[in-house]
Amino acid sequence: MDPRLTYAPRTLGVIACAAALLLAGCSDPEDAGIEPAADDGAAQGQEVNLSPEQDRVTAEAVPEIAALVPEAIRERGTLEVASSAGTVPPLSFYATDDQTVIGVEPDIASLVADVLDLEINYNVVDWANIFVGLDSGRYDVGFSNITVTEERKEKYDFATYRLDNIAFETLVGGDWRVEGPEDVAGRSIGVSSGTNQEAILVSWSEQNEAAGLEPTDIRYYQNATDYYLALSSGRLDAYLGPNPSAAYHARVTGETEIIGTFSGAGDGLQGEIAATTQRDNGFIEALHAALGEVIENGSYAEVLDRWGLADEGLDASVINPPGLPPTE
Repeated sequence: MDPRLTYAPRTLGVIACAAALLLAGCSDPEDAGIEPAADDGAAQGQEVNLSPEQDRVTAEAVPEIAALVPEAIRERGTLEVASSAGTVPPLSFYATDDQTVIGVEPDIASLVADVLDLEINYNVVDWANIFVGLDSGRYDVGFSNITVTEERKEKYDFATYRLDNIAFETLVGGDWRVEGPEDVAGRSIGVSSGTNQEAILVSWSEQNEAAGLEPTDIRYYQNATDYYLALSSGRLDAYLGPNPSAAYHARVTGETEIIGTFSGAGDGLQGEIAATTQRDNGFIEALHAALGEVIENGSYAEVLDRWGLADEGLDASVINPPGLPPTE
């Protein structure tokens, strides 16, 4: 297949590893890639360029913002970005050459590097080593779907660039929508254990029972292949997972749809994804200003549109907003 072409998805029942399971920005995303598939007459989704020739959206350098970069980074001339990439579309994953890192996270990092007039280096490491590298100063910033938490704010500074949302995904064609707990009463909903979305779903089910409604039939899946097979066979009404992977899967297959999105932080707080740097190292102001520039000049919106994540866009970047509370 021409690597510049996108794939035509198979039906849900035979998609192999159709989307990534992400632990809602709070730990390491598991690898579960989407394979290119031949056209077999299934419903067609939108095309996505998976080749190494990405033709990324770019931005102009802004000298007054570049001047905010700490001297050591300016003299080096590179922005050392840490990310956890494998096969987790559309966040950060490998192109068809299995070497080039692509996705919304590297695209936004690239825009920031443009504004700061720095050459970007992507350092792909496992989740834990992102923070080890930030602590040691080996990496300047993490762009890897990192959620702002109060615990992390003790060691890191944050400049936000995307909402942290979860989504209910189901087969296309229905009229069911999820707007609150009562809409999942008596429904069979898939979820991955140990995630924020599991905690939210359990809480909703308990609220429904207390109100005299049916509990939710919560079913646990760790592999994307399994829950998509359950959806296609009618054994699940919906799956609750991270919005980016669900939205991407719905977009490229055309066989599922999003019927409700909610903050990954639960009721009362909107979770946010942020560029992450060592606390008090003097870099957060430059990152914040660069993100503000690309939001204002429209290149940020172009990137989100490119990956189908316009609904997670921010009107402005914020430094160290309220984060998820510590877990008990």
